[in-house]
Amino acid sequence: MRVPLSWLREYVDLPAGVTGREVADRLLAIGHEVEAVEQLGAGLKGPLVVGQVLAIEELSGFKKPIRHCQVDVGDANGTGEPQSIVCGATNFAVGDQVVVVLPGGVLPGDFQIAARKTYGRMSEGMICSARELGMSDEHDGIIVLPPGQQVGADAIELLGLVDEVLDIAVTPDRGYCLSLRGIAREAATAYGVALRDPALLDVPAGTGPGPAVNVEDTAGCDRFVARAVTGLNPEARTPLWMQRRIQMAGMRPINLPVDVTNYVMLELGQPLHAYDRGQLAGPITVRRATAGETLRTLDDVERTLDPRDLVIADDRGAIALAGVMGGASSEINHTPGGAVGPTTDVVIEAAHFDAMTIARAARRHRLSSEAARRFERGVDPRAAGVAAQRAVDLLCMLGGGTAEPGVTDVDATTPPTPVVIPADHPDRVAGTSYGRDTVVRRLQDVGCGVTGADELTVTPPTWRPDLVGPNDLAEEVIRLEGYHLLPSTMPTLPPGLGLTARQRLVRTVGRTLAGDGWIEVQCYPFVGDAAWDAFGLDADDPRRTAVRLSNPISDEEPLLRTTLLPGLLATLRRNEGRGNSDVALYETGLVFHPRPGGGRIERLPVDRRPSDEELAALDAALPEQPRHVAGVLAGARERAGWWGEGRPAGWADAVRAAQLVADAARARVTVRQAEYAPWHPGRCAAFVLVGEDGAERVVGHAGELHPRVVTALGLPARTAAFELDLDALAGASGGPVQAPRVSTFPVATQDVALVVPEATPAAEVAGALREGAGELLESLRLFDVYTGQQIGEGYKSLAYALRFRAPDRTLTVEETTAARDAAVALAGERTGAVLRGA
Repeated sequence: MRVPLSWLREYVDLPAGVTGREVADRLLAIGHEVEAVEQLGAGLKGPLVVGQVLAIEELSGFKKPIRHCQVDVGDANGTGEPQSIVCGATNFAVGDQVVVVLPGGVLPGDFQIAARKTYGRMSEGMICSARELGMSDEHDGIIVLPPGQQVGADAIELLGLVDEVLDIAVTPDRGYCLSLRGIAREAATAYGVALRDPALLDVPAGTGPGPAVNVEDTAGCDRFVARAVTGLNPEARTPLWMQRRIQMAGMRPINLPVDVTNYVMLELGQPLHAYDRGQLAGPITVRRATAGETLRTLDDVERTLDPRDLVIADDRGAIALAGVMGGASSEINHTPGGAVGPTTDVVIEAAHFDAMTIARAARRHRLSSEAARRFERGVDPRAAGVAAQRAVDLLCMLGGGTAEPGVTDVDATTPPTPVVIPADHPDRVAGTSYGRDTVVRRLQDVGCGVTGADELTVTPPTWRPDLVGPNDLAEEVIRLEGYHLLPSTMPTLPPGLGLTARQRLVRTVGRTLAGDGWIEVQCYPFVGDAAWDAFGLDADDPRRTAVRLSNPISDEEPLLRTTLLPGLLATLRRNEGRGNSDVALYETGLVFHPRPGGGRIERLPVDRRPSDEELAALDAALPEQPRHVAGVLAGARERAGWWGEGRPAGWADAVRAAQLVADAARARVTVRQAEYAPWHPGRCAAFVLVGEDGAERVVGHAGELHPRVVTALGLPARTAAFELDLDALAGASGGPVQAPRVSTFPVATQDVALVVPEATPAAEVAGALREGAGELLESLRLFDVYTGQQIGEGYKSLAYALRFRAPDRTLTVEETTAARDAAVALAGERTGAVLRGA
């Protein structure tokens, strides 16, 4: 909303000399976002005067029309003689009054005017267009003033060229601020001065029926006021002061009837529409559109209407899309000599439409308008009669019309619902003490009616449909008292048991990965089918079955993620594109799996605690949301330097990170080779949990991504990744951490090299060795893998270091050798392993 400061002063006694910036600061303090304060006329310097064209000489021989004009500027030039001015505009004639800047004047943009010879004639000044004066972007011709202006008068004051305009970003809940009346109320409250409400008009009761109106849909239109004005002068022009205010507010003057409706809308916030009464066929009807019905709107577009659209119609069909835009068939015609005679009789519509209906229609037809912006944010239903009266008064005063005495007022509105609020509720919300008197005063400043003592009954004003609950009222008190005065207080936490086991696990895993050089990120949970296609997932892959959002942020990503990898890989690609090539990123977050048989989520009540059945139904409808942890890495895992050569990141780093997560969760997992998209089949490890009953469950994968996936997503070569189900790992936790026993007896080390088939997982061999070695085994570590001619094709050698120790004695060679042999024997029995060289 653009608010000229000079216009605002008509309704609020602002302190003398206060600037637009100071007013903006006051409005900012009470919660309004002022995006800019525009200084109109900055750098403008006179003499800028009213001139009258006395003679025009058309110059020939040039590529464009050039005119040499004689312009009377009165005594403004010091001589009283006509000014000789060369001009390229053709939209004026002898006798017209224009705006002239004389030599020595300066136009916006530091454009200095001087007498000079051009096109073979001396030009002593310039006849100005609206764009040259900074009034608007119109540059089709120069400004032709309404007749009757004093020649030689100061045009800067006449046109209001020097002013300040506040550009306010009005939030969706404050539709009343899309008007001078609303902003004036806020400014009056901010400065503690009285408001001269422009809506306080005498609206006489009609002495008879007005224009015929039939409202068939009172849910979509609960009030419709219609007034008629006859005998308008087709030659009547919008006065300069009204044109200028409309321009400064960001709109374009058109003709008197339309400008009056726009002016009243800007002033009071009530959108109006003017119909050419001569083009109406029968009574005005408010109804829903019929299937296949069409309407040519004022933007000259033929639109096919939807049955959900609310329209204004006559006997011939729709004549306007209600609350959005009028139709061309009843458009005001203010051009004499056209195919249709100029409009002399108009019907003024001032209606109150349902906000949701208008918002959906505007978006359905992609048709934004000033009226729709106001209706979808909420318009004061009580302002319709006042706005209609104001428009009628202006048309009669400026256009010479006569107001018909009849008034049509179809009123099905309901009064605002009172809200009961404890007097100290704002105190408890803000964490400070305002006191009852302050609360009542601030609510009355807003326009509320307040009764009661310790418990207040507050009736919101009709222009504040957003005030529906105690917290809405508390916000009004807090913002008007000043957000900057709120104390910084920490909430008092009730005693409890601290973090849950799940929260502790997430923090432990985060610290473990951070300590290993990984960086945490948070990604959006939205994906699209393109991600699954890039991953190479089969059509029946369970990960493709995802929750679809009814109102996604992006049509390309309408699904909730079933894996963390798409967001992480997009973040990796973004880092790579910005020069950060050595990256190891991880995320812990929820994934979403549709619950079989999940139903529709119903809105829970807010006036009471939901019942157990309602909560159970809500839980049953929600998707399953396990928490996962995933990571991606690329580039150098160890950088080169004076200490030695670096090492690129690879699949082994991803497997190691996943193993660190499992260890942090104290879950015993088995690592096996696997094939699982989007990983490379030969470089993919599956992490398997084995239950007490022997049942196996895959809880994650790690390894190098498939080259096709890397190419499809534009990732660095050899990108690796892991992902684990953190909730599943937490469920398999081995319980509290047991402190290691410190033994004073020496350790005995035995190394074994076992030859096994190349497809045998090293983890299975290690498991057999651990079980066969018995209680004396302290640790086991794989330190070498060898393949070559000495082993034979299809085989590999796995070298393990076994550490033995007894808690109560020094082990003998015989004991350690026996334990080693038992381990090797069990490994040979289960995996076919044989000692290398045996």
